[in-house]
Amino acid sequence: MTDATFPQCRIVTERLLNPETTEHLLNKLAEIAGIRRMVLNGPRLPATVTYGPATGMANPHNMRKTIHVGDQEVELQVHVGTVILEIESRDVIPALKTACEQVFTNFTFRIQEGKFMKTEPSLVDYCKYGPDADKSILGLADPSSKSKPTIIQGIK
Repeated sequence: MTDATFPQCRIVTERLLNPETTEHLLNKLAEIAGIRRMVLNGPRLPATVTYGPATGMANPHNMRKTIHVGDQEVELQVHVGTVILEIESRDVIPALKTACEQVFTNFTFRIQEGKFMKTEPSLVDYCKYGPDADKSILGLADPSSKSKPTIIQGIK
């Protein structure tokens, strides 16, 4: 049996998303059948200051919130700028476009097709998860993060 190559696409908006917009978008995307993996990209929002004279102190930021996606709570650790998706077939793209049009009413967005996620294990994946890593989390490892990816169950 050969390994299947799944299409990937990226949702790019003209601005960074606030937590309410991110929550609305993720709930719309969770309703779509055919999405295999998803990565939220953007600047990191650490809970504590990581460098400088205030190292170790609390880092108050109004974009770091806990959102509700489906029946699960997810703590935002990034200020979302792009959403990268791996989908089962290109037939899902019209549903993605419809969901984005419902959420992004005040600003523009683009859905780009290409290769945006790793599909083979890298050294970071090997070091973080070991030789028998789950293929569904490849490319989702942040080498400096001590947390694991959040798995949200959508429609199957």
